[in-house]
Amino acid sequence: MLPLLAPAHLDRDFDYLVPPEFDEIAQPGVRVRVRFAGRLVDGYLLERRTHSDHIGKLVPLDRVTSPERVLTPEILDLTNAVAARYAGTRADVLRLAIPPRHARTESGGVKKSAAAPEDSAEAPSASDSADTESRFDETVGETTPTRTPGQVGFSPEDPVGVRNLEEIIGAEGISAWGRYAHGAAFVGALGEGRGVRAAWQALPGENWARRLAELAAVVAAQGRSAILLVPDQRDLAAVLAECVRLVGDSAVGLSAGLGPAARYRRWLAVLRGSARVVVGTRSTVFAPARDLGLIALWDDGDDTYAEPRAPYPHAREVAMLRAHDSGAAFVAAGFARTAEIQAVVESGWAHDLVAERSVLRKAAPRISAPGDSDAALERDPIARAIRIPGVAFAAARAALKEGAPVLVQVPRRGYIPALACAKCRTPARCRHCNGPLALPEGNGERAHSPSCRWCGITESAFRCGSCGSRVLRAVVIGAVRTAEELGRAFPGVPIRGSGGGTVLDTVEPGPQVVVATVGAEPNVPGGYGLALLLDGWALLGRADLRAAEDALRRWLSAAALVRARGQVIVMAEPTIATVQALLRWDPVGHAAAELAARAEVGFPPAVRLAAIDGTTDSIAELLSAATLPAAVDILGPVPLPPGARKPFSGDTPAEVVRTILRTDRRAGAGLARALVAAQAIRSTHRSDAPLRVQIDPVDIG
Repeated sequence: MLPLLAPAHLDRDFDYLVPPEFDEIAQPGVRVRVRFAGRLVDGYLLERRTHSDHIGKLVPLDRVTSPERVLTPEILDLTNAVAARYAGTRADVLRLAIPPRHARTESGGVKKSAAAPEDSAEAPSASDSADTESRFDETVGETTPTRTPGQVGFSPEDPVGVRNLEEIIGAEGISAWGRYAHGAAFVGALGEGRGVRAAWQALPGENWARRLAELAAVVAAQGRSAILLVPDQRDLAAVLAECVRLVGDSAVGLSAGLGPAARYRRWLAVLRGSARVVVGTRSTVFAPARDLGLIALWDDGDDTYAEPRAPYPHAREVAMLRAHDSGAAFVAAGFARTAEIQAVVESGWAHDLVAERSVLRKAAPRISAPGDSDAALERDPIARAIRIPGVAFAAARAALKEGAPVLVQVPRRGYIPALACAKCRTPARCRHCNGPLALPEGNGERAHSPSCRWCGITESAFRCGSCGSRVLRAVVIGAVRTAEELGRAFPGVPIRGSGGGTVLDTVEPGPQVVVATVGAEPNVPGGYGLALLLDGWALLGRADLRAAEDALRRWLSAAALVRARGQVIVMAEPTIATVQALLRWDPVGHAAAELAARAEVGFPPAVRLAAIDGTTDSIAELLSAATLPAAVDILGPVPLPPGARKPFSGDTPAEVVRTILRTDRRAGAGLARALVAAQAIRSTHRSDAPLRVQIDPVDIG
């Protein structure tokens, strides 16, 4: 059995005696309570044996918490692979994979499906899947991968395979997938039960929720299961509604916001086989779906897919590991594309599912980038206040006159969330805590009384520490201030806001201005007539490895809401490569360029990277215990990036540094094993110095 213990050196199987009274219900996969080092701990029974290699006396199980076999063989395999991939422990992974038990829900309300096969009596051992991650890395690392012919790829010559495919997804679905090169062949191969893998670039205006539901329906028609991953609750509701229309009650949604009882009830429905289509957020990648035929995720670049708890797995990587090991089909979908997905496409592990340029031109809006040099910014006070040039104002007036809604995307919420010295442009900081100064909503520009965003103290007598000036200027305009200025510019036009605590899912058609923060743009039936993407430099100028990739993803998501004959104006320097990719609607080319640039300088996904955060002493202690592969580069230590300063399990020390270990992707499994062994040695020494190990973190800086 596997007790759920925190120390790394205790991440191993232990033998316990099964008392006669538990013989019937103590089956592989059930939750148990055992006594370990004098205290009762939770655990999972992995395997039943007739004998033990342990020489001493075996301690009996204290009790079987539940006869429900919640740890299935496939999830155990996946747990082993994820723990190996991210240099973590199986106990930490299982806490993410299996929700807490809700006894009342478990005892009634969810029935087993009559068609669902019984669990096998034996669960595979940890050694059965120990090499899963390394096999996956070898496949991705190959330039000409080997695979069974016809198993992963698809081509126009592939037979459709499912005669009643139109009955499953309808004529609209057949036509929609036909707009993509090899789209019909892909759906046909999926209908044949083949483990096809694709990177799908959705067209602008595409009903992507419906398309994902159609893929799930094709798989469900074979009696197999599908897992659809989405970034947030709003997307979950949209995809689940489409799945229910196609497959009925066999579709369920999973998310932490459901509450313990509802979440566990739906999770049990998946485990027992009564739910075949599962839609959920990042932890749903571990859902115990029976006979998995498809795992798909939408917008894998969203940072919500990165798990903030140890061992910090990314849902995209877990999904690829699961698809690779189980043979299920895999789809990474979105309007944009990440460098990680481009890497697996270039390796041949997955294939492109992209529309031809002629089809794209008919679906895409007109996109332009006038830049920030428009003379209207200088001569028009309102244009200068919200950084919208005259050409954008004219386009907005024209769209509103035609009765079309206008979308204004703002990178920051609030009123004026960032201030700087008007003379030397030094960021304005609080005298008390050195936090950033901002002008909150309702304070009024004339009051000139900014406050600190950290401590809340009002700064009534600001003086720049660099040049001594007392004059402040706005670095970026927030959504509230933008809406206020647009209300003055377009009197009588409804101004709606979406962002922060008030996010709109949809708005009604008609002449109106919708001001939304990035990621909170509401849908409108028929699409927007115009989208203004403001302050592009605020997204592109972030000190982050993924700043350009994320900016393009945000822009494409907003531009996709604009009707085919509409217009998109982005306020950014038009000569920047990311802006050019937006103008051409070329996420694949941008992802390829990003991947090549990262490979040149040695950043993921071209390499495997481990970020070790902690004190100088704790990092030195770990590295001294680690037998690292020969090809590992040690970079640092350096001060921890502000965006990566997450709390540790104990008190976060004042001096936190980061050391980076970098190696070739093929040696990544060896690096992870070395770090696991070093953490086990460190835990045997009972070291309590703060330390955190993350493999390929999203916030490298």
